[in-house]
Formats: sequence, structure tokens, C-alpha cells
Amino acid sequence: MNEYVTAAAQKAKDASFALARLNGQDKNRALHAVSDALTERRGQILAENALDVAAAKQAGNPSAFIDRLTLNEKRFDGMLATIASVIALDDPVGAYTEIKKRADGLLIGRVRAPIGVVFFIFEARPNVSVDAFALSLKSGNAVILRGGSEAVKSNTAIVKAIRAGLKKSGIPEHAVTMVENTDRQLIADFVKCTSSVDVVIARGGDALINFVRAESLIPVICHDKGLCHTYIEKDADKAMAMHIAVNAKTQRPGVCNATETLLVHHDFPHTKEIIDALIAKGVEVRGCSRTMAIIPVKSADAADWDTEYLDLIISVKIVDNIEQAIAHINRHGSRHTEAIVTSSLANAERFKEEVDAGVVMVNASTRLADGGEFGLGAEIGISNQKLHVRGPMGLLDMTTLKYVVTGNGHIRE
Repeated sequence: MNEYVTAAAQKAKDASFALARLNGQDKNRALHAVSDALTERRGQILAENALDVAAAKQAGNPSAFIDRLTLNEKRFDGMLATIASVIALDDPVGAYTEIKKRADGLLIGRVRAPIGVVFFIFEARPNVSVDAFALSLKSGNAVILRGGSEAVKSNTAIVKAIRAGLKKSGIPEHAVTMVENTDRQLIADFVKCTSSVDVVIARGGDALINFVRAESLIPVICHDKGLCHTYIEKDADKAMAMHIAVNAKTQRPGVCNATETLLVHHDFPHTKEIIDALIAKGVEVRGCSRTMAIIPVKSADAADWDTEYLDLIISVKIVDNIEQAIAHINRHGSRHTEAIVTSSLANAERFKEEVDAGVVMVNASTRLADGGEFGLGAEIGISNQKLHVRGPMGLLDMTTLKYVVTGNGHIRE
């Protein structure tokens, strides 16, 4: 085991015990101090990010990747707003979820508690480091951050600012740790630190997720790809369907909740108009044979139905009925977010019940699948799995439960 990894994990563990003792006011004061420190170092952080972006462009990374990597004034304000929204949330730690009293007076309760140490692996998206830190601190967890290598300058500058704020608050600096060495072997070492790290949260592509799953000896919460679908039923309102389809694909195509495949009922009369609207927004459309009979577009091949483009590209498939749409989604989707546009309550209910996904939208854009949009303050990601959390992972999901039993000399006979 790498000595740096062992030491960093142990320091985070030690910090987690101190964090568990903090009350909500202490945590909020620290978050305010961190927000101030980020504001003071705004220019430096943006300058470091500009260096990351320039290097990524020089390396030939696609535009969607550059978009996720880029910090600007608006996104920096968004990071500060995230901290403010987390401050506004109730402290979950110490809250009882249930309590019961036995006939003999023994009280048995379940209370929320910090998980401990979180090892968080994420893509080259610097604002995520702030989201992860804010949620971790408010939930009483220490976090070890390992971001994408292309964002190392940005993340390092952000974490230095966070630690400056923590220092002013008297909070252990190892409440947050930035892994600056981007050697993947360090990931393999961290996910084996069973004595110090309590959970691994992994965001990224298939290769990274599979690597972490194969190497980890610690429970892993995976935030995998977002191969999201929007299904337009035959009875869908034309204006609504067009508005949702265009927004779901084009509002920000390089993120995980953008729609990648559009499914359309063969009796929906406005398919061509919706495809025209997508093309007008610069979207490359790849269609099945029935789509191509409606409008001349590029032919979709088998791989397209399983591709997360993260770009202005969409696959379009014409289906005979809702059964086909659901079957396609459950076969090709990534269990992230799926949407239906319909005026039929029965079809909406069937879609909600039968589609296997963390988030199911009815007459709403897949782009709304987001912790901030859901009122969670922020999210550390969107889980594709079913344990211990599914869908947007917010503050409550950063806690665990423990039993607290209170007696008055009770014994077991």
C-alpha cells in the first residue's frame, strides 16, 4: 500500500471523528468561511482553470468536455450559491427517523449519523469539488477528492481555498483532501483502505467505473453514464413535446441528464417538425429506417442505441406503442433518467411503474434530474444503482442510520 495513501486516508479518518462532534451552527460557520475564502481567491481559481482549459483544448478534447471543465463568472457564482443552499438545509445528523417505546419502557430509536470518510472520484468538472465538500461537511463526513486529471490545477486551487476557510473556522484541514497525483494506481490503493475509508463514490465513464468496481474492497456507489431517453406518445401536445425534446438535448448536451435517444410513437403526427427543430439547433440526428422515411437523416446503427454522446447528437427511433418504448429503454438505458410526454394518465402511470430508472419524468425535461432542481441544495451525483441510494444523491444520502437504545437498567432475561 502506498504510504501517501495510507497517511492521507488516516488523516481523513481522524478528521471525521472531529466533524462528527460539530453541531449545525459550527458547520454553517465553516461553510460561510469557505465561501468567503473562495470569493477572495476567485481570480486565482479562474486563472488556474484557464490553464486547465487551454491544456485540454491543446490536447484535442471535444467541446462538451471543455464545457464541463470550464469555470466562468456565472459558474463561480453558482458554486457560491451551492454553498449557500447547503447552509440553508437542516442539519441531518442527530435527527431521529423513528422511535418506539416497548411495554417495559425501553426506548429504541434510529438516528442519522455521518458515514465517516468518503473517497470521491469524479470527472474533470471543478465545480463538483465544491458540491462534494459542502455536502460532506454539512453531513459530518471527511472527503478525499480525486478529480479528473485535466482539472488538477482548478481543483487544487479550490481545495486550497476551502482549507483556508476551514482553518479560520478551527476545523481540521483534512476534512477535505485533494489527491493531486493523477496516477490511477492511487485510486486502486485508496479503494482498498478498509480501515479508514467508509464508502467510495465514483462518477465517470464505463472504464473508470468498471476499474473501481473491480479494485475496491469498500462499498461503491456508482454514478455511471446518463443514457437518457425521451418518449413522445401519440397523444402528446405538439408544443410541449417540441419544447421538452429540444431542451432535453440542447440546453446543455455535455452532461449526464441530457437526452441521448428520442423515441416517438409512429402515430404522433409532428415527428418531422420536432426533428427539424433539433436540426435547427445544430443537432446531428441519427435515425432508424422509419425515421429516415420521414426525413432524410444519418442512419443509426446498433451502437447508437447504447451511446452516451454528451454532444449535439441524438438517436431517433419510431416505435409502435408504449410497450416497445419501455422495452427499448429498459434494454438500452443506463437507469439514470427517462421521460415520457403524453396526455394520457394511464400511459403516464404505466411508464412510471415499468421503466427501471432512478428518475422518471412525466411531461418534463430530463435536464431537470438534478439535486439543485429537486430542492436538495446540491448533489454529489446521480446514482444509477439501487443501494444505498438511487437518483440524485443529496445531503440525507450522505448519512447512515444507527440504532440508539435507552433503558433504565434493562437486561435481557
